[in-house]
Amino acid sequence: MMNLFFREPTPRRRRPLGVAVAAVAAVCAVAACSPVSESDGGDQPGDTQGAGQDNVGTPADPAAVKKGGTLVIALSAEPDALDPTLSRSLYSRYVFQAMCQKLYDVDEKAQVVPQLATALPTVSDDGKTVTIPLREGVRFADGTQFDAAAVRTTLQRHLTNARSARKSELGPVESVDTPDPHTAVVRLKQPFAPLVGALADRAGMIMSPKALSSLGDDFASAPVCVGPFKFAKRVPQNSIEVVRDPNYYEADKVHLDGITWRILTDASIRAANLRSGDAQVADTVSTQDVAALRQDPSVTVLQSQSLGYQGLTFNVGNVDGVGTPPKPIDRPIARDAKVRQAFEYAIDRKTLVQAVFNGIHAEACSPISPASSFSSPEAQACPPHDPAKAKQLLAEAGVQTPYQVTMLASNTPETLRFAQALQSMVKEGGFDLKINPVEYSSLLDEQDRGNFELLQLGWSGRIDPDANITNFVGTGGSQNVAGYSNPQLDDVLTRARQSNDLDERRKLYGQAVTILQQDDALIYLYRQRNLTAVSKSVLGLQVFPDGVIRAAFAGFAK
Repeated sequence: MMNLFFREPTPRRRRPLGVAVAAVAAVCAVAACSPVSESDGGDQPGDTQGAGQDNVGTPADPAAVKKGGTLVIALSAEPDALDPTLSRSLYSRYVFQAMCQKLYDVDEKAQVVPQLATALPTVSDDGKTVTIPLREGVRFADGTQFDAAAVRTTLQRHLTNARSARKSELGPVESVDTPDPHTAVVRLKQPFAPLVGALADRAGMIMSPKALSSLGDDFASAPVCVGPFKFAKRVPQNSIEVVRDPNYYEADKVHLDGITWRILTDASIRAANLRSGDAQVADTVSTQDVAALRQDPSVTVLQSQSLGYQGLTFNVGNVDGVGTPPKPIDRPIARDAKVRQAFEYAIDRKTLVQAVFNGIHAEACSPISPASSFSSPEAQACPPHDPAKAKQLLAEAGVQTPYQVTMLASNTPETLRFAQALQSMVKEGGFDLKINPVEYSSLLDEQDRGNFELLQLGWSGRIDPDANITNFVGTGGSQNVAGYSNPQLDDVLTRARQSNDLDERRKLYGQAVTILQQDDALIYLYRQRNLTAVSKSVLGLQVFPDGVIRAAFAGFAK
């Protein structure tokens, strides 16, 4: 499962961005996540409390870690393109974290912190000019200098590449100026509150201009960024390897010689590899295995509340591929919201979460977490489980029951378990659900092409709610695989993007959820807990609420 963005005529006072355009970054950085607690150890043998206690891991004590060795991470799905402009998979972010640093990052409390930048940006009073100070003395893995020109090159590529998944994340970015090598000035057409949140993810990963020039759209074959590690090898459907980068500006903090991600889609096989020592980390632990792993004295289970969601997406207009103008699709579930509403009424979220995930995950009805600063009663409104209402709506839509619909889903055992439970559940509401399981990377390709009727997929989440909503349901959004378009929703989301006022944004996102639930192009079902199992022979591995495994500064215990 998954599961994926700036002239003043006279000098004017500038404000830290944390209290201006991107107040979300500093004031509301814990939006869409519950508070997390730092832990000085793992779950203790015999501890079964589990779901409520977050444990994101702790940095390694350099005195306790030995130099060298290759860390093996058993990964639940294959990453897509290792190109920050094109990537849309959570799993590629695991690899990027080790080799492609960003202008900003998020910490264990989901707050924005500088990475390749030296401080949070400053913003002009009109909210349209954002100035980012950059690190000095930094080199890319190919030995070339990191500077403001590289930032400009990367952001321009995000904005202009025909296949870019970052364009809508960067919103109204108009241009990037480089007054000196260590300052990037981003100019906006309108104020844009989610900017720093976007630059704390793939939109902020700066690529080597030299590599971009030589590789172009084939950048993913040999990606070059700034990071503790550099790309070494990829075997499709099998593994990805990175090795320590001696050019890294803090190379003395890197303990490992390399990291290998092995693609093992079956959670039980990942757990077996962890127990045997063939892997030291197991990604996305199955909720069926959590209790047993917590009993294992050689294993720590890291867990945190996810920023994202899992849901169902209906293809309502994606005929020619994601990013193209929506076109009508002549099937009832695409053209009539009543049929989609009926499907939602047929779902009992609480029962699904309890039965399939042992109650570890939490049911969800919107892209806004209840723990978010942007949450409201409107944002948390949830259509009840009502099979009779589902059948009534199907009758009003004039469709014959049982109404057949085919769902595209990844072929992992846990996803299939969920899909089969959903299949059984919606029968009572008048639906005959067929399941079409495919390998994860193939699923991403099929969704982009619009080769689906219904899709089960999720989103790992971002700190600003805009990045959890607009890209997916805004007209022309880079991840709007539904082909969904509603001008009323677009207006609400645009106003939320441009506002610096938390109360106003909260109100607007409540309105957005109301519209989304009327149209039901995307039905939100549950929020995952990030579950990662780690051998206690490894120190310093962390997983923050963004769900990304942070292994770059981990090491083996002495």
